[in-house]
Amino acid sequence: MSTPSIAIVGGGPSGLVLARILQMHGIESTVYEGDASADARSQGGSLDLHEESGQFALREAGLHERFLTLTHPEGETMRVLDKASTVFIHHEPEGGYGGRPEIDRTALRDLLIESLDPGRVAWGHKVTAARSLDDGRHELTFADGGSTTVDLLVGADGTWSKVRPLVSAVTPEYAGISYLELRLTDVRTRHPDSAALFGPGIMFALSDDKALIGHGGTDVHVGASLRVPKDWTATRGVDWSDAAAARALLLAEFADWSTELTDLIRNCDDTIVPRLIYALPTGHSWSRVPGVTLVGDAAHVMSPYAGEGANLALLDGAELALALVAHQDDIETALLEYETAMFPRAAAAAAGSAQGLDMCFAPDSPRAMVEFFAGDGVPVVR
Repeated sequence: MSTPSIAIVGGGPSGLVLARILQMHGIESTVYEGDASADARSQGGSLDLHEESGQFALREAGLHERFLTLTHPEGETMRVLDKASTVFIHHEPEGGYGGRPEIDRTALRDLLIESLDPGRVAWGHKVTAARSLDDGRHELTFADGGSTTVDLLVGADGTWSKVRPLVSAVTPEYAGISYLELRLTDVRTRHPDSAALFGPGIMFALSDDKALIGHGGTDVHVGASLRVPKDWTATRGVDWSDAAAARALLLAEFADWSTELTDLIRNCDDTIVPRLIYALPTGHSWSRVPGVTLVGDAAHVMSPYAGEGANLALLDGAELALALVAHQDDIETALLEYETAMFPRAAAAAAGSAQGLDMCFAPDSPRAMVEFFAGDGVPVVR
């Protein structure tokens, strides 16, 4: 039997860890990534990787020890505030490390990319279409007009996956939250008061269906978020590339918030990026389609308010790789085994993410979040 050709569309954590584990077991694959290079764009803030999912995947990839050298465990500190900067929760895990160390997204991606053989990632290959052929194989078409045909196609291409339509007609829906991605560079030197407000970990400032959420560190990434209609960012009459106008609008929206919190808006860098939160329906699944499957956000994009997205993506990639290794002569058995485990796991995480969104964005927030963590044994300051 000839070795099946494997295409992985998308060079995020899920696709990369899948390729890495396959490589370790002598199975060839190619990751097709639209970015021109590894450093073509910013990867955002930091991630906390969970022992049973993200860290499990990195162990299977032989990268866990290296991962630990790149983490900042103090990033597990959590603070929950209201709009007046009243601190309700300031939690530091005992010993400073509770099993979910933080790593910068860029560092994680670089770790995975560097673990792959040269040429395993095909940079500058933006997929514009995918289709299944009559012979059971699958064709990818690229933005430059080129194409390739493969036996096994894995969609690791995120929210607006080009591979998903081969298995599911469902598309992501607006989750009701829009946010402006802000960044404060070198915050400890330039804005020490803001650095102290965050601490080294994650901060949730929540009130009135609005939030300022971000991670501390050398560079602070903040989401200035609001529960608003889908067209909110498009109908405010603001050119979001005009930093002064964008700041003015946000400061008006957060006018009754404390100066300490609005300084995060007032002092942010000039690149302010509007984004919308989308999610697939909780419990999204599909019937088995020969030679095609999805991992990560392509399979189960959800809101980020439970911290599960990247962890699930890594676990998906690892478990699919292990299933393919175990059933090298029977791709369909491997895909069925992977999807059977993934669907209920993703459904549970999506439900938790929806609950997290509702806790963050409520007229009386942060009450629900404080009660949630208090029930989990986290001490409440007041």
